[in-house]
Amino acid sequence: MSFREPALLLALALLPLAIAAYVMAQRRRRRYALRYTNVPVLAAVAGRSWGRHVPAALALLALTALLIALGRPERTVAAPQRQGTVMMVTDTSGSMDATDVAPSRLRAAQAAAHALAKKLPEQFRLGLVSFNNVAEQIVAPTTDRSQISAAIDGLKVHGSTAMGDGLQLGLQSARTQVRDTAGRTHRLPSVLVLLSDGKSERGAEPVDVADRAKQLKIPIYTIALGTQQGVLNRKGRAIPVPPDTVTLRDVAETTGGRFFSAPSATRLEDIYANLGTRFSTRKVKQEITSAFAGAALVLLLAGAILSLLRTGRLP
Repeated sequence: MSFREPALLLALALLPLAIAAYVMAQRRRRRYALRYTNVPVLAAVAGRSWGRHVPAALALLALTALLIALGRPERTVAAPQRQGTVMMVTDTSGSMDATDVAPSRLRAAQAAAHALAKKLPEQFRLGLVSFNNVAEQIVAPTTDRSQISAAIDGLKVHGSTAMGDGLQLGLQSARTQVRDTAGRTHRLPSVLVLLSDGKSERGAEPVDVADRAKQLKIPIYTIALGTQQGVLNRKGRAIPVPPDTVTLRDVAETTGGRFFSAPSATRLEDIYANLGTRFSTRKVKQEITSAFAGAALVLLLAGAILSLLRTGRLP
């Protein structure tokens, strides 16, 4: 829970004063009662039951709720997001031919990308950037899922890994402005989904690009595809191709995204499908001042009723 007007919560300092005033009033009441000599009658009228403090306790709780309401409390809720841009930034370097993720890392990535496209709302724009020796925008952000599907199926492996360049191009594409029905241009909420199975070997530093994405408030969700034992067979040689989990985790944490590890095709497809669902909602602040004000009213009424039933008068 957060507060829209946190400075007004300083009014909670009044609570100790209210408690102190009540304690002093009870002490005066006892001193006044000692003037009477008929103790049995006094006990019958006043008694020592803690129940007599309940109305005051309820009034104190009501005051607390009202003072909290002054701060205009808010809660974070998930609301449907009608529009947005998701850029898939996918590694297509030679190591994506490794088969530790069956049938191959590339085939698993393609199946997962199709799952993400299916889960996203139709109004969302989806784009595709691939990177190997160089980064290339395969499809600009679009709502045309057939175009995306064809581009995913056409991915081919080649060369080394320019992860930072891929992120730069994805970031540039995500910031492309769109035109609304009134003819005005604006940018949609955007995220990047980076999938890579190896260490960046050329081009821009991925973490430097992540710093830029953080400034633009564009989160990057990263997926490390493959196992640490993964190898690529080339001319009879087994070349180790473990994913660079450290860099991918740093990129995600820097931008406020999330890091995932995908050692299998099933896990990868689950990650992409869940991301599609996640992106269709957004976190919004919902004010709950009325709830605290209503609680205060209920507490005051309860205290008044108990006092009337017990003493026949309001506290």
